[in-house]
Amino acid sequence: MLPERGRDGRVTRRAHILGTRTAWTPVGDGEFFCPCCGGDRNYLRLTGQRRFTFLGVPLLPRGETGPVVECAACRRHFGTDVLDHPTTVRFSAMLRDAVHTVALAVLSAGGACSRTSLETAAGAVRAAGFTDCTEEQLAALVDALASDTGRNYGESYGPGLAIELHEALDPLAAHLAPAGRESILLQGARIALADGPYTPAEREALATVGAALTICADDVTRLLAAAGTPS
Repeated sequence: MLPERGRDGRVTRRAHILGTRTAWTPVGDGEFFCPCCGGDRNYLRLTGQRRFTFLGVPLLPRGETGPVVECAACRRHFGTDVLDHPTTVRFSAMLRDAVHTVALAVLSAGGACSRTSLETAAGAVRAAGFTDCTEEQLAALVDALASDTGRNYGESYGPGLAIELHEALDPLAAHLAPAGRESILLQGARIALADGPYTPAEREALATVGAALTICADDVTRLLAAAGTPS
């Protein structure tokens, strides 16, 4: 850079002689959670071509850069790994589905015949986002699951439970703080305890929930004990 001087000899500005400039080209778009805005926003996925500049004029290519994600609102650029974070809408749906799956698993493990367990489960599912969920709907789903698997209430759920729970909880667990993961497990524990102490099948189901939420076995034991202790 060379200084430019006015008639009085003072420096008025600095002229850029050599530099680089990036020309961005859109290659995709969508919606993402912008960490700068703190909410769901539209984005452009961009790739860039860098060039040497002389006096601000682009000349020789210097290679490609990117891709990057540009927020349509704040115009900030982020690495593409920002797209791994679910949008607020998607996160809410994942949480709702997770609570629903946990409720069905616990009810199927032993509490589906209890009205109090059904009421507790329905309340948790409604609070998670299925606002029209009823006890009758949950009972019908549990009956259908038992019919499909040939299981009786109170029996071990087997590998099918682990698969269903991991499918619902694995994508969510990475985006939840420890307190959020524990909250889901405790909701399942309260459903199991609504009609009395844990049955072995309920403990097994809740242990699987804890594992899917990446809660260590010792913490699962502690949380299940805490849920059963009157406050």
